[in-house]
Amino acid sequence: MKHIPIVDICNLSEQKNNDILVSRFGPYLVKHPNLFMAHRHHFYHLVFFTKGEGFHTIDFSQFAVRPYQIYFMTPGQVHSWQFEGQTDGYVVNFSPAFFHTFIARADYLESFSFFNGIAVDSVLNLDNRLGMKVKELFEEILLHDTQRGILYEDLMRSLLLQMFLLIDQQNLAQKPQTIPAYHYTLLKNFQKLLDKHFIQLKLPMEYADLLFITPNHLNALCKEHWGMQAGEVIRNRIILEAKRLLVNQQTSISEIAYTLNFKDNSYFSKFFKKSVGITPEEFRKRIIQ
Repeated sequence: MKHIPIVDICNLSEQKNNDILVSRFGPYLVKHPNLFMAHRHHFYHLVFFTKGEGFHTIDFSQFAVRPYQIYFMTPGQVHSWQFEGQTDGYVVNFSPAFFHTFIARADYLESFSFFNGIAVDSVLNLDNRLGMKVKELFEEILLHDTQRGILYEDLMRSLLLQMFLLIDQQNLAQKPQTIPAYHYTLLKNFQKLLDKHFIQLKLPMEYADLLFITPNHLNALCKEHWGMQAGEVIRNRIILEAKRLLVNQQTSISEIAYTLNFKDNSYFSKFFKKSVGITPEEFRKRIIQ
């Protein structure tokens, strides 16, 4: 079965480095013009704009491009670009394993507010002060990438972490955490379990069992902090994956239904239309226009 085009770092890097690629954004676009079309990555992908207009789309949410905007993508997300005029900035791609030997906590990146895989949380507009600081860090990253001296990868990791911490500090200050720590941990774990098991597990009670809480407790948490019950959260995750798969015209609706563990194509189509308002076929026609 063919899916959305998936890009690997080694296919983009002239050094064939499987773990990190850094570049100015303008030359990156020139070298890889096919990346304007919808595609997904095996790696983490971040872009910082210093110039440009237009739009970029992440998991079917569209964002207007502006200077000092940065966006962070996790492996598996679908995105595309539609720029107007000259666009420039910086791009960094790094593998999921890039920080594993540097940080004891395997889930450390997930602790940052912008690395949660939710499109609206991953696009940030930085103020001038922080934007200038981030630009300086990107220039330092490019310099070390050119020199590739002793401890090159550790230097790159430390500079990226410095950037992540500075950006998250501003982000959290602008959007203070109002969810109690215990509730936040449960919801975060629910999201992780959902990303891992949404094809096999489709009922709130199944996730509640894994979280060692009752289905009523899970529903109450989701309703209070996300504005929807757990069942709707699960359905939204399945629909998101369906939309991602529908981007590729070479994948049939029946194949998508099978991949998402629906008993037949008809049931999948009814499920999709009830949630989205149109059939999978209609959705596909709209996104490829």
